[in-house]
Amino acid sequence: MNIQHQRNMLSRRMPTLMKSLIPACLLTLAMTGAAAAQEDDYPTREISLVIPFGPGGIADITARIVGDSLGKKLGKQIVIMNQPGAGGSVAARVALNGEPDGYTLALLSNGTAISVPLFKNLQFDPVADFVPVSSLAYFDFVFVTKADSKFKSLKDILEAARANPAALNVGTINVGSSQNLAAELFKSTAGVDFTIVPYKGTPDLQVALLGGELDMIIDSQTALKAALQQNQAVAIASSGPTRSILLPDVATAEEEGVKGFDVTSWNGIFAPAGTPQAVVDKLNATLVEVLADPDVKKRFAELGVEARSSTPQEIGDRLKADIEKWSKVIEDSGIVRQ
Repeated sequence: MNIQHQRNMLSRRMPTLMKSLIPACLLTLAMTGAAAAQEDDYPTREISLVIPFGPGGIADITARIVGDSLGKKLGKQIVIMNQPGAGGSVAARVALNGEPDGYTLALLSNGTAISVPLFKNLQFDPVADFVPVSSLAYFDFVFVTKADSKFKSLKDILEAARANPAALNVGTINVGSSQNLAAELFKSTAGVDFTIVPYKGTPDLQVALLGGELDMIIDSQTALKAALQQNQAVAIASSGPTRSILLPDVATAEEEGVKGFDVTSWNGIFAPAGTPQAVVDKLNATLVEVLADPDVKKRFAELGVEARSSTPQEIGDRLKADIEKWSKVIEDSGIVRQ
């Protein structure tokens, strides 16, 4: 068959080929157009925000404040679902159970980053299974002594720890918590030794401090708010890289001589992997507005946290960096994986 004959046959078949291709092309365009329309109309129904904590804590309250304002701006209700347990696995399974369409979101945190190396069978991968949307809140921990303690600064604590290794008792809440790991990181970063004493919760921790059983405790400003306001205890340092906007008169651990020490707790909104980028972008833009609202900032500050939005990449990078950071702390400190 010569070339000219092939061309003639192709020419005669072209209308038939075009007729068979046109419906497929139209279907593809229709599906693309429908998806785009759905994303443009998002949201058309209520949105669930699953959080891995019980009611009443910082994460729960900040989520409800944001959820209320976000819902008003989007025109649809944000329903908070409390699903604590198993290092965040319970909440993650709930969030990942549905379609990745933006109608089920998840609250992840620095606690999520800790769970990755701490739990042997976490049952989800926060980096692979979720896409970041925006951070919501940041807060530092505070180093606190009893009001009448002889330790008036973090430098006093450091000097005592160097003079008598392991003699000081420093309290935190349970082993593997952000506060507990902050104490472990503080020891290694400062190059000192002291005894870390874990307690079940902040109430027990405060009783031990005020009763003289502990020389110092590390916890959130929010948890220790009453003791600090009543002048029963004194914040001698904060854990972040810069002074907290909520505690501007309290020096950072780095200012007190612990170079490179930085522990900041955070939480943020993430969506199941596969969520359309247009939906993620809309949520991010709306959250930026919500978290810039003076009333939201004020309500967060009253809780002892800073309202702070981010780009998706910024909070995604923070999650990855914290997984790496806490993995090393857990390994170096010999904490047994759960």
